[in-house]
Amino acid sequence: MAEATANGLGQHALHATHDAVAVTKADTHQEHPIKLYLVVWAWLFILSTCSYLVDYFGLHGYLRWSLILIFMMLKAGLIVAVFMHMAWERLAMMYAIILPPILVLVFVTMMVFEADYTLLTRIAFFGPGP
Repeated sequence: MAEATANGLGQHALHATHDAVAVTKADTHQEHPIKLYLVVWAWLFILSTCSYLVDYFGLHGYLRWSLILIFMMLKAGLIVAVFMHMAWERLAMMYAIILPPILVLVFVTMMVFEADYTLLTRIAFFGPGP
């Protein structure tokens, strides 16, 4: 009797495990509609055209570099989100991949302000160069 009960529980646990594995495999294999990829491809084409137009119209200075960087970040974000399937990843995975570049940008910004402060301090105390 105890053997039959244990065997019945074992069979039930085996079926439950098999069902969980089947659900996990079904969840990890997602098929996305081709329309999504075509729309993203079109946006990448539009953003690349806008990036080209920045040079074509001869924009200069901070406006030029700001627009180029904005278009670059938008294109990179689309590629990472859709073509690298980051939009469907877990939140922890997104933090592990997206957080370090954001922190690098924060540190670079801090270095830019520090460099300006250092330059102004040197000019104030040592005077302008020859």
